Amino acid sequence: MSCSIEPKIVVLGGGTGMPVLLRGLKKYPIELSTIVTVADDGGSTGRLRKDIEIPAPGDIRNVIAALSNVDAELKELFQHRFQVSNGLSGHSLGNLVLVAMNALTGDFYSAVKKVSDLFQVKGNIYPIVNESVTLHAEMDDGMIVSGESNIPMKNKKIKRVFLTPNNLEPMPKVVQAILEADIIVISPGSLYTSILPNLIIADVVKALNDTKAKVVYVCNVMTQDGETNNYHASDHVQAIYNHIGPNTIDSIIVHNQPIPEATLQLYARQHSAPVIYQKENLLQLGLQVMEEDIIDHSQTVIRHNTNKIAKLLYDLAINKKR
Repeated sequence: MSCSIEPKIVVLGGGTGMPVLLRGLKKYPIELSTIVTVADDGGSTGRLRKDIEIPAPGDIRNVIAALSNVDAELKELFQHRFQVSNGLSGHSLGNLVLVAMNALTGDFYSAVKKVSDLFQVKGNIYPIVNESVTLHAEMDDGMIVSGESNIPMKNKKIKRVFLTPNNLEPMPKVVQAILEADIIVISPGSLYTSILPNLIIADVVKALNDTKAKVVYVCNVMTQDGETNNYHASDHVQAIYNHIGPNTIDSIIVHNQPIPEATLQLYARQHSAPVIYQKENLLQLGLQVMEEDIIDHSQTVIRHNTNKIAKLLYDLAINKKR
């Protein structure tokens, strides 16, 4: 097949990991679609959701900023968080813009599309659903914890997560994008509270099983306290399989270089450690294992190297089209 047509890449996720990945991908000649969680209920987003029944805007805002093609000052304005001693305190201007556009259009997806157009966003941004949802977790001891921000605070082993209302339907464009993709990327991020909320909706599960796309999981580099304590890379994959069925992921990208001791000590204070992987365990799960130095060494915090990850994913997409 000719490679003259741009490959279609779909990224699912949320939290801080997804925008990092997208900033690199947007530089490539691809047809890009992002599917973003709307289960967040902390901070500015949580306060807005208490007052107005809308999907969570916070992760969407960060994706708009990452994919925007406007000058740095406008992007900074969009991401500005008010630090004043009144009702605006802690709110992000971008969240307020999305809420205002939702009021004008009467529809959250239309609001996202309008704001995306204003910020000259590369590709499509789809909220996973077009309604307000609540994330719940069942812990190993049977306790049910409700609310995305509450789940890690319990510091218990998570058995499964689920959403209410029941029988949620994703936006039709979400399913279409998954079915038409060349590669689907499950982004790094909080496994149970940012990643799985995108994957567990029945029609999304079906689409992920039906798609001819190559599904790639960009594994977290560090564990997250309250969610993935002591998790190896295979535990991350197994958690996804437990929710959506086995053999739904084709490849995994893992970090294979030591992390500086000073950085490890900083993370240890937050009860976070490197995600270890045993290649044999990943191979037994049926995965192609891509082992690379994938962190940004210019930062003191651990972040994926947006340019390295983007190139890996673009090369995979091009090879898939051949």
